Amino acid sequence: MEKIPMEIEIIGFIAAVLTSVSFVPQVYKIWKTKSAKGVSLTMFLLFFVGVILWLVYGIFINSLSMIIANAITSCLALVIIYYKLKIKE
Repeated sequence: MEKIPMEIEIIGFIAAVLTSVSFVPQVYKIWKTKSAKGVSLTMFLLFFVGVILWLVYGIFINSLSMIIANAITSCLALVIIYYKLKIKE
């Protein structure tokens, strides 16, 4: 498979930063308040599986931006899932 041109990969890196960083406020809020009451466990489990599949896809097509974004996003989603399971509300 061909390597993705850098000009196109830059768009992926920008998208990666924005989508990955968008989870930080939710993780921070859950950690700070010790409450995950408003978070849907089902949604985050489905989302996590989807992100892992995107990560695998990114590995197969050799897209560094997809790999980095989905690795970071899966870690952040996993933190949210952990807190949702740990804090029974």
